Amino acid sequence: MDILTMVSDSVLEWLEKRFGDRFTPNAPLAKYTAAQIGGEADGLLVVDSIAMLIESATYLWEHTIPFFILGGGSNILVSDAGVRGVVLLNRARRIRFDEQTDPPTVRVESGAGFGLVARKAASKGLAGLEWAAGIPGTIGGAVVGNAGAHGSDMASILLLADILHRKESKEFEGLGTKSGASIRRENWSVERLKYAYRDSALKSETLSEHAAREAAQTPGTPAAIVLEAVLRLARSNQEAVQAKTEEFASYRRLTQPPGASMGSMFKNPPGDYAGRLIEMAGLKGRRIGGAGISSLHANFFINHGGASASDVWHLIRLAQEEVQEKFGIALELEIQLVGDWGASLS
Repeated sequence: MDILTMVSDSVLEWLEKRFGDRFTPNAPLAKYTAAQIGGEADGLLVVDSIAMLIESATYLWEHTIPFFILGGGSNILVSDAGVRGVVLLNRARRIRFDEQTDPPTVRVESGAGFGLVARKAASKGLAGLEWAAGIPGTIGGAVVGNAGAHGSDMASILLLADILHRKESKEFEGLGTKSGASIRRENWSVERLKYAYRDSALKSETLSEHAAREAAQTPGTPAAIVLEAVLRLARSNQEAVQAKTEEFASYRRLTQPPGASMGSMFKNPPGDYAGRLIEMAGLKGRRIGGAGISSLHANFFINHGGASASDVWHLIRLAQEEVQEKFGIALELEIQLVGDWGASLS
């Protein structure tokens, strides 16, 4: 029985009536992921504005319905069993440059593609995002995961993140949510985000197991959502910025494989590279089912056609076990496992 049949009929009716054909029950997710892998969500809601994102997330929190925010679909592996609850497909993409401030800035809604923002900045002669031109994900995902490349990252350019935050508190019990929580819109500083290598406070900002159980939600349900981000830019000239942007984009095309993949599979361990370790373990080009470790860059796993999440998971475990055995290094996932994995991880 999926989660939507376990909640009141009035909730399901509200989703269908309020959002019409933007809401789809039993929606396949593979076509929304970069790797083209994943089972069904119990419900998929396409969100195209910040107001709609706030409204839908607030309603789902208040009615204790598990949900997940899906952006560009990179850096995630969705289970073959799919996602229990509602997936909010974030298509809030407004981009606003302010060239009069010092420094100039850009305010970007969380569903906008990071690479697109970088190219728009370059077309205006604004520097600071050249390194992001080839990054496939959204601004929201970049803020959460501290995306980075070529010696720069989100932590170095972010001025603030506009966050919708669900905070557990007995003080608010009975004042709007069933689980005794407040829902607030806040500006988070870089310091509050506690950025680290491919990590942030937001990445672990999900309902705790206790809070999730009390709210009848899964522990993976987010407790905070990125609405917008304000990024610092610098004045330059169009020719110089576009040349540097193209240089970085060309390097990415030469060194990273084309095709359906999730992006970098593992974080680089201190002082080394995950791809080098996997290659030295003799796994470059190894396949399981429809999934394979790229023969160009061993930290990229490719869907060669018909790959399942289970195929990719078995490749992940193979790489981790071989690198651990040969080099004594534990590879840590950079991607996020999403959905109902059940016994698959045992």
